[in-house]
Amino acid sequence: MYFYFLAGGTEDTLIFIMAYDRYVAICDPLHYHHILNRKHCILLASGTWTVGFLNAFLITIQASRLFFCQSRTINQFFCEPKALINISCTGNEEFYIVIYLEFFIFGFFPGMFCFTSYIKIIRVILQIKSKEERKKAFSTCSSHLTVVILYYMAGLCAYMMPTSESSHVLKQVLTAVVAVVTPMINPLIYSLRNKDLNCSLLKLLGIHVNVKKV
Repeated sequence: MYFYFLAGGTEDTLIFIMAYDRYVAICDPLHYHHILNRKHCILLASGTWTVGFLNAFLITIQASRLFFCQSRTINQFFCEPKALINISCTGNEEFYIVIYLEFFIFGFFPGMFCFTSYIKIIRVILQIKSKEERKKAFSTCSSHLTVVILYYMAGLCAYMMPTSESSHVLKQVLTAVVAVVTPMINPLIYSLRNKDLNCSLLKLLGIHVNVKKV
């Protein structure tokens, strides 16, 4: 659980910072190198991992206070917080509060910032007169925007869905998407702008095109 929340908290913060990076690059390009200089990037990277470590530590400490009176079998493929709450008999009220605070701090607020940033970014892109410049600006943000939508939508459905027997299998699937599928396909999504990768994918599908046109 500690390493899961370490990775999750770090990824949430990193997605938030990447949205800010895109926002500055598109909406305030002349001050980009001043706002996101080497010193600030090092501080942001250090802060990202620090937040992840502290968040994971606090969550794990709170989880260690749970007591299990009957079954200790978790009906999930890893120590997922809500799965622990379902089999605990005492201490779960406080843990529930911590989990929902976790969702708002690392889910809701960064998600709202990301989507608000992209609304402003899209408005700026639509005001660009050159078609090629609009295409170039949108391609800069498209990969990250895809990851943001997939990550936050799956997380929202997995952790805010009411607990019921009928939704149990669906919650397991959504949890697997958040914990495994999304991080696994992130490199592929970010690599779609690579011409060599696009050419290889087209060849795999039996479509032969000139590399310069990809």
